[in-house]
Amino acid sequence: MVSEKQVRDALKKCLYPEIGENLVDLGLIYLVDVNGNDVKVKMTLTTPHCPMHAYMTKQVQEAVEALEGIGKVDVQLVWEPAWTPELMSEETKKRLGFTK
Repeated sequence: MVSEKQVRDALKKCLYPEIGENLVDLGLIYLVDVNGNDVKVKMTLTTPHCPMHAYMTKQVQEAVEALEGIGKVDVQLVWEPAWTPELMSEETKKRLGFTK
């Protein structure tokens, strides 16, 4: 059985193309729910107008499906709550110049 940590680690390989940072540290992954071998991921993007939404959700889907023992994978793109820079990890905020 796969763990939430394994899924999140796999998702750290998914990069936001315009920024070059991973989706987890950007705070774009809102939920990872593991139920047996099935995984549900709720994610968002920095803006609803992002033209990369199909690419990003496919990237997440494929990263989770690549884990050994995975069953069904459900990736949901949500817009509530809206993403804000405060959701980023502290290291990512520093790298992107949001903190000193």
